[in-house]
This record gives sequence, C-alpha cells and structure tokens, in this order.
Amino acid sequence: MKFLNLNKLFIPLLIIKLMKKEVKKIIRDIKSIKIQGARNIAKSALKAYHLEKTKKVKQALLNARPTEPMLHHVLNLLGKYDYKKILAHFDSAQTAINKLVFKLIKNNSTIFTHCHSTNVTKALIYAKKYGKKFQVYNTETRPLFQGRRTAKELSRHGIKVTTFIDSGASLAIKKSDLVLFGADAVLKSGAINKIGSGMFAEIAKDNKKPVFIVADSWKFSPKNIPIEQRALNEVWNNAPEKIKINNPAFEFIQGKFIKAIVSELGMLSVDNFSKKAGKLLT
Repeated sequence: MKFLNLNKLFIPLLIIKLMKKEVKKIIRDIKSIKIQGARNIAKSALKAYHLEKTKKVKQALLNARPTEPMLHHVLNLLGKYDYKKILAHFDSAQTAINKLVFKLIKNNSTIFTHCHSTNVTKALIYAKKYGKKFQVYNTETRPLFQGRRTAKELSRHGIKVTTFIDSGASLAIKKSDLVLFGADAVLKSGAINKIGSGMFAEIAKDNKKPVFIVADSWKFSPKNIPIEQRALNEVWNNAPEKIKINNPAFEFIQGKFIKAIVSELGMLSVDNFSKKAGKLLT
C-alpha cells in the first residue's frame, strides 16, 4: 500500500497560499495607489499575474486601475513574451529616455514637473549623475501629495528642489525653462496625466515654456480612456452631507500644448508618436 507523504504535500500548499496572499495585496495596493506610477503598477501587476495566472486575477488587476494602458499591455504580452523579456523592456526604454532628456536639459536651467513619474525622476537623476546642473520646481500634488515623493527622490540624489503648493504652479512655471510631465496614458490627440496637468500645460504654452511628455511607448492607447474618479474622502474626510466633492484623478492634455513625446522611440510629435507606437503594439 502506498502512503501519501503529507510533508511533501504541505510545502506546495503553503507556497500557493502565500502566493495568493501576495497577489491579493498587490491588487489592493494598486487600487489604493499605495503602488503608484504607470511603470510601477505595470511591473507589480506583471508579478502578481506571473504568480497566479488565472482569468480571475487578470480581471482583478485590470479592474484595479482600468485607466492604465501599460498595465493592459504587459498582461496581454505575457502570453506572447516571457516574463524576463517584458521586465527587460522597462530598463531598456528608460535608458533611451534618459539620454534624450539629458540632451533637453541646458546647464543652469529650471525644470517644472507635477505629481510623480518614474520616467521623469529617473531621467533627471541620470542627468544630474552625468554632469548637468539644474534645479527642479514641483508641486505638492493634492490630495495624495505624490509630489512629495518626487521631491524626496530628487533631493536624495543632490538635485535642488523647490516644492510649490498646487495653486502656486503658475508662478513656478513662469520661472521655469521647460516642463516635464509623465503620463498615465498617451492618446492619439494628447496625453493623460495627474489632474492639474492640462491647466499647467496651457499656462506653459501661454508663457512660451515647452512641455514635454516623458513616457514609455507602452503607455500608448489607441482608444479614449475615461477619467478615473477617486474616493471623496481623499479630498475631505467627513465632509458636510450637502457638499459635493469632485475628485478626478487625471486630466487630458491637448496635443497642441505638447512640444513632443519623449520615449524610447525618440523625441516625436504626438501624431508621429501615436503612429509609431500604434504599429508596435498592434
């Protein structure tokens, strides 16, 4: 008679249980913006789906942040490419972006940015490391203060940062030489980034300050993306009952306010970027 080795069975079951716990945590953290930034969201989602490749997990990840095209791309590409090859894309794309942003920055210039973008912060850190002298003006980015994360990251690498309250962004832009925004999505007619970005891009255009969207090509979406409405208590917890709260997470930046999209595909107009990225991702 053959006996079942319970010790051998217990270890795989324990691993599966721990995996599922980690997957659930990743989904929760993406939804609550504990994990933020399109690239970080995509990499975390890729990890979760790699741990548990089920339709249920895939749909839960997509539902956690339905307005993130990069998240959709990596989950769909996992069946076409292996896990390591997809992960390698993020680093190779960032390397190309770093070199392009380096060329954009003139010594002793002031750069304005809003919210937090991994593509932007890594490019600025690269520029500082290889000898560019510049300072950064950024916003606190209410209601979740993602701008503080940007300020801390840049400051840790020796970059001089001045953080402005959001309503002081106009003053900061007028004193800046160029504007670098990340993007959660790039569309055929513009880009989607943190709320306030559209307004700031208009102010920059009026003051002849060039606006560049710094983004991995996998953020391209051929379809329009709805603007995510976040929880009301992010803005005002326990607000009086009769007061309505509007908390859109993102805002559309019209193509006419964008000088160029800076991606691993090059420094391209919105139209040219859309055509090139569209061909690669279809």
